[in-house]
Amino acid sequence: MQIGDTVFIGYPHCVHWGVAGAQSSHKGTKAINQLLWGDWARVDALDGNWIGIRTRGRDGWVRRENLQTNRILEVNFVDVGQGDGAHIQTPDDRALVVDAGEKDNMFRFLRWRFGRFANPFGFEAMVITHPDKDHYAGFGDLFENPNVNIGALFHNGIVEQVQGGKSTLGDEGKPPGATKKHITGLVQTLAELRQITDDPARRGGRKYPNLLHTAVNSGRVGDIRAVLASEDFANPTYLPGFAPADNRGMVVKVLGPLPATFGAITALPKFGSKGETKNGHSVVLQIEIGAVRIQLGGDLNDASQDYLLERYTGLKHPPTGAVGEDEIVTAARPFFEADITKACHHGSPHVAPAFLRAVNPLVTVVSSGDDEPHAHPRPDTLGMIGKYGRGDRPMIFSTELARSTKDRIKHPYAVRAELRSELARQEAIVADPTATQAAKDAAEARIQKALAVIERSVANYGMINLRTDGRNVIMAQRLERDRSKSQRWDIHQFEPDQNGVLRLVHD
Repeated sequence: MQIGDTVFIGYPHCVHWGVAGAQSSHKGTKAINQLLWGDWARVDALDGNWIGIRTRGRDGWVRRENLQTNRILEVNFVDVGQGDGAHIQTPDDRALVVDAGEKDNMFRFLRWRFGRFANPFGFEAMVITHPDKDHYAGFGDLFENPNVNIGALFHNGIVEQVQGGKSTLGDEGKPPGATKKHITGLVQTLAELRQITDDPARRGGRKYPNLLHTAVNSGRVGDIRAVLASEDFANPTYLPGFAPADNRGMVVKVLGPLPATFGAITALPKFGSKGETKNGHSVVLQIEIGAVRIQLGGDLNDASQDYLLERYTGLKHPPTGAVGEDEIVTAARPFFEADITKACHHGSPHVAPAFLRAVNPLVTVVSSGDDEPHAHPRPDTLGMIGKYGRGDRPMIFSTELARSTKDRIKHPYAVRAELRSELARQEAIVADPTATQAAKDAAEARIQKALAVIERSVANYGMINLRTDGRNVIMAQRLERDRSKSQRWDIHQFEPDQNGVLRLVHD
């Protein structure tokens, strides 16, 4: 280990120490922060067993045994309010984003994380699981930022558009051999997407095709295409760049949407209303690293979960005749079982219990918000998650419950609404041609101060942090009030038991 090296905090966490006096012997007596496994650090000094590091904007000391040289996998479930948004940082330091919520919380978090995008920054990929605005609208700021570059943008093939003067999900009908209506007009390639985004009449006033129009014409997004699960279950689809052959330390399987093929037609079945169909065909991702599996299920609903169970197992669900639900669950687990899962549709009640049993999660993360009319997560769904979770103490984390909504001006999270009003006021001053330069400069300073508070609060309060090396896992959420400088996080550790099954070992 040399001065200038990049290192990472070791498992499971440690204290970042200041110096109480002028001598190195006084290290370890003044805590300045609690650091999580995998946090980045730079080596600035070497003093025996003490290593001077800079991390999270602070200089201090940690013991040599608290550092490691290898990066681990991070999955950050960002508090986007009512919606979904996950930032993934891979062991080989690639950045992905899966959904971005409706407002700008994801953008603010990423701006804080990546140097406020002061310089060009490249994301490996971004995924829009389905065209509901609480999953896609937050991408707008990212697509418009001149320093944000995106290698590939993936979606589920369903693009809302205007056809015949009406908003539709594309061409639909009953293909030869089908027993129900399907969406037959899937948009799979960039060329097919441009037929919609290049046509103002087909975009109309619909937000989703206009958002994709921005991405297509930004010049900073590489490929834009649909990702569909393979109908050959022995040879699954992988997110491009994350297949076993890519040898990047982890893989990302695509479990949904699962199409049906009718001759030359690839289609997705309708599940009822437009909303139910969009949700039901969410992109479902299964991250696999070592022995750890993490599932991101978008807004799957009970109809689509029944469909996936039937297609993957070849068994009728709900069951009829001699085939019982236990047999279906057993047949489905090789495809869907996960250690950590993101609850589908923010804890909606539209859940198939057999699907929950097939996933069999040890940990469930719910992404939901306060200011919404759905009362997500629903109490019966929370009960099912607990009932069908793995082990004696299945765990449920919630972005909504991980922070409070106190209205005190000094509270780091709750001031966001007030700060956003302040931002609007100050931005109006900057845009006012009659304002003096001094007034504009003062307004700009207030804007930057407000943004710093918003971004810091998004990064700290409400976000659920997942860290793993493929063997051990920690789940962490920032305490709303520090116990001390050395106890600022609620951290839960998971390690494999003698049978290799992940278990909670510390609470």
